[in-house]
Amino acid sequence: MRKQHTFVYIAFLCLSLNSSYGQWTKPKGKGYYKLSAWYLKTDQHFTDTGNIDPNATRTYFNTNFFGEYGITDKLNVMAYVPFFARTAQNAIVSGTTGEVIRPGEAVNSIGDIDVGFIYRLWRQKSWSLSATLKLGLPTGEDAGGSDGSFQTGDGEFNQLLQLNIGTSFKIGNLNSYGKAYAGFNNRTNGFSDEFKTGAEIGSNIIKQKLWLIVKTDLNSSLRNGTRSAENAQGNIFANNVEYLNLGGELAYYISNKVGISFNYTSALFGRIIAANPSITGGVFLVVR
Repeated sequence: MRKQHTFVYIAFLCLSLNSSYGQWTKPKGKGYYKLSAWYLKTDQHFTDTGNIDPNATRTYFNTNFFGEYGITDKLNVMAYVPFFARTAQNAIVSGTTGEVIRPGEAVNSIGDIDVGFIYRLWRQKSWSLSATLKLGLPTGEDAGGSDGSFQTGDGEFNQLLQLNIGTSFKIGNLNSYGKAYAGFNNRTNGFSDEFKTGAEIGSNIIKQKLWLIVKTDLNSSLRNGTRSAENAQGNIFANNVEYLNLGGELAYYISNKVGISFNYTSALFGRIIAANPSITGGVFLVVR
């Protein structure tokens, strides 16, 4: 049983870009660190009514660092730092004359940084319950480019308070886990507050080496802000963004401490958000 829990604990550390559920806190002095690249190319978006409309092709890219460290066995500190972020748009060319209607453009900067704490509230056998407080810092560019729409951040300071629950189990002979979260995101600068929830399941399909992870996230806007969301055309930093997405991830351990991961995520439904899938690749280090 101890061996099973060791492998499951490793999997809990292997999370994709914008996910820190934190049900299982790291022991004092131990941690998890990941260097990733995230990419989204979008030529269509979900409108405010949930329909899909085309837009000029725009790409979003960042390279980022995520780290989580155990201050005590119950209290962890975390940080997500997109140290290079780029938003770019292709030139708009007339299909009739070939004339460039609007030249291509790009903005490079740091992205919005997240810092926070995870505190374990309860643990019983294979079950664990924790709380997360995450602060979103407006360090990215929120009004770049010739028209102010080239963003690497949203320009607001937000505070996310979240509860996380998870358990380990077996699917046949496969060590597996399940986890879920629910949280409230208080946003400033005229942005609407948000309710966030999600779930994840993972299995060790090749013992001690390969984990398969499937996850879903739901983001709902309370629509209580003052900032306009009109004509956002899928901008991922717009107000009143809503989505239900589904993603899959593979995490492969090169050694007992070092591994690589690949994630593919696509929105099943959305409002005022890009309607194309994103991909993430990374290298991680587990200090146990």
